[in-house]
Amino acid sequence: QVQLVESGGGLVQTGDSLRLSCQASGRPFSNYGVGWFRQAPGKEREFAAAINYSGGSTRYADSVKGRFTISRDNARNAVYLQMNSLNPEDTAVYYCAAHSGAYVLLSDAAQYRHWGQGTHVTVSS
Repeated sequence: QVQLVESGGGLVQTGDSLRLSCQASGRPFSNYGVGWFRQAPGKEREFAAAINYSGGSTRYADSVKGRFTISRDNARNAVYLQMNSLNPEDTAVYYCAAHSGAYVLLSDAAQYRHWGQGTHVTVSS
């Protein structure tokens, strides 16, 4: 079992950047594929980005492509989400999630078994 803790959220203005971190503990993090999801108030949880076990492959939702970058440091048991050019539509709770299909990039939240508690991101206009 792997435990995930997100950090780095906060209140920023349109155009600003934030870097979210997902710290893992428990089993070796390099065994897991990881994704970032987000849930805005009153909306369903949606996929943002995914990364495979090595960091060599990534996948992004169209809404964040070109602005967000997912990366990982397995030596530190961490995955990051660099978010640039933020706008109010990015306001949401951001969740880190992991699945055991280390080679696969998944966008379906139902296929992720392990979840963090979330970190709030608010972008003001």
